[in-house]
Amino acid sequence: MFYHDRELQYKVRVDKPNPAFARMLQQAIGGIEGEIRVCLQYMFQAWGQRGPAKYRNMLLETGTEEMAHIEMLATAVALNLEGAPMSMQDEFAKDKMVGAILGGMDPRHIISSGQAALATDANGVPFNGSWIVGSGNLVADMYANVAAESTGRVLATRLWEMTDDPGMKDFLSFLIARDTMHQNQWMAVIEENGGLGAMPIPNSFPQSEEVQGFNYAFVSTFLGQDGTPAGRWTSGPSIDGKGEFHVEKAMPLGGIPVLATPDPRGHAQTEQMTPLGSIIGTVSDKVKGTLSGSGSHGE
Repeated sequence: MFYHDRELQYKVRVDKPNPAFARMLQQAIGGIEGEIRVCLQYMFQAWGQRGPAKYRNMLLETGTEEMAHIEMLATAVALNLEGAPMSMQDEFAKDKMVGAILGGMDPRHIISSGQAALATDANGVPFNGSWIVGSGNLVADMYANVAAESTGRVLATRLWEMTDDPGMKDFLSFLIARDTMHQNQWMAVIEENGGLGAMPIPNSFPQSEEVQGFNYAFVSTFLGQDGTPAGRWTSGPSIDGKGEFHVEKAMPLGGIPVLATPDPRGHAQTEQMTPLGSIIGTVSDKVKGTLSGSGSHGE
């Protein structure tokens, strides 16, 4: 069950409306780095969380806070759209180019939402639910959450640089601060669940079942002569402390794949129905015949 408060979590103030900046803010709502993503990610992780209840409860609380962030951003978009041109005809009359792009604003803010936010990114692409990560593995999900908060914080800092509106800078500074906390929050859960020692994830799979020799090998696919650049990942103890990094040159170990002929019911071409072995044999015979004929001619 969810409840709401009529007041915003933090003050949202726009001193000078900017429709173009409203479009930029859409990325923080419906983009892959945005608040809809983290809100739903934390919620779905919580709803499927098995194990200690404290993790489910924490995720629910943070996911609910992210709803408040969506609410604030939607308010910021609406405030930035106040005074936006409602008539394309007027804009065309002023300047055809400006009219064509509406000064950088999203025309759907007028024609679809009536000067309100949309569940889209800055290019008008709808939010994509496939971005949500909820694996059921607590530590794997926490790493995904750190990445989500990190890219979200990068976005918020770039938006902060893009505006000179004091109200918007103050509001974005609040979101940046919350991203700082959430990054640390998810890392704290990782630390509480074994930290780097909990790797590899999942730590419940016996490593004895892995193909040995490849579980800590950096496979170099570079064909140049100057070798693979040395790095922390090419030698020395592995990060989880359970192996030694080393370099293996990439080698084809799997042989040439041979597939069965097409199922006739799939209606491939007749020429495709010939088994690969027969084709190789036929080509081989033709090559031998050619070479044999060349030899006779030379004599």
